[in-house]
Amino acid sequence: MTTRKFASSLLASALLVLSLASHAAAGLPGEGVSVQPLQSALAEETFQTLLVSRALTKLGYDVSPINEVEYPTAHIAVANGDATFMANHWNPHHAEFYKNAGGDAKMVRKGVYSAGTVQGYMIDKKTADRYRISRIDQLTDPKLAKLFEVMALPIGDISTQNRRMHDGESRQQDVERHTDGWIKAHQETFDDWIAQAMATAL
Repeated sequence: MTTRKFASSLLASALLVLSLASHAAAGLPGEGVSVQPLQSALAEETFQTLLVSRALTKLGYDVSPINEVEYPTAHIAVANGDATFMANHWNPHHAEFYKNAGGDAKMVRKGVYSAGTVQGYMIDKKTADRYRISRIDQLTDPKLAKLFEVMALPIGDISTQNRRMHDGESRQQDVERHTDGWIKAHQETFDDWIAQAMATAL
């Protein structure tokens, strides 16, 4: 299946860039400068955030523990100087967050940190083979599109789940318990999804 490629860019505030230049002392360039990294609650973003944090520590910066926030909040915090950087700005996926937080006037996106990554629809091979799906434009076929339109979760429910995971309920057993609880509370909707999916698959 064809997917759109996105490149991840390191997002750093202009304040940090100016601080780097003005605090270069006789010793390490970061001596006396505190740095606050941000990332989302996604564990897979920790690697690049720690990598940048360790590099800054090696340069003498006093790097605070990582704060976890949602992407829009992270962009605003960096733009306002409440945080220093995030190493998980996906461009162009997060372009609106960047623009709405002040864009180039308040922040700097510098370099490509991780190129060739993908984001888009991912489906299981069995379904792709059964319906001969190999390109996203095939989803203009109403029969194929219906395979992906049956379920629609309210954004509030997704936010609640994200918050629970962020607050520590993120083990597999926790997620399974949350899922079972959601299904029980929305049994009629869930049963309808199953019936629609079965009818579409026939």
